[in-house]
Amino acid sequence: MNNKITLILDNIRSAQNVGSLFRTAECLGVSKIYICGYSPYPLQKNDSRLPHIALKNDQMINKTALGATRFIKWSYFPDTLKLISKLRKEKYFIVSLEQNSKSIKLKDFKISDTKIGLIVGNEISGLSNSILKESDQIVEIEMAGKKESLNVVQASAIAIYSILNL
Repeated sequence: MNNKITLILDNIRSAQNVGSLFRTAECLGVSKIYICGYSPYPLQKNDSRLPHIALKNDQMINKTALGATRFIKWSYFPDTLKLISKLRKEKYFIVSLEQNSKSIKLKDFKISDTKIGLIVGNEISGLSNSILKESDQIVEIEMAGKKESLNVVQASAIAIYSILNL
């Protein structure tokens, strides 16, 4: 496990993407996942969701997580901005993965010996301006093809791998 990166999922729509993010994060040694907003999340003790919704989300997540939910710490945190505030008090450097006029290329992002909260966002709309404003750094993956973006899972894998310099 690598204590350097905590992955923050903000308003991810797809349970399959959440499951794939669990698997990717576990394989790359991420220390914890925070699931925020309306992102689906696995079953948890004293789950407040309607049982059929909680069970359906859990099954869909586990279909792609392939058991990774058992091997990585995670928690649901409803409000991403409040989570950023909490992590900042714990001395995290907040990095958002987003194409933005203020972003730098991922390959140019260098940081060492710092806990990082890496935020990834909604598959269609990305991260909100309020989250970007609260970020210490915004990074983007340079695109070489005609398409302007990657799936959130692939983008997250590239970013985690790059930040950890694996």
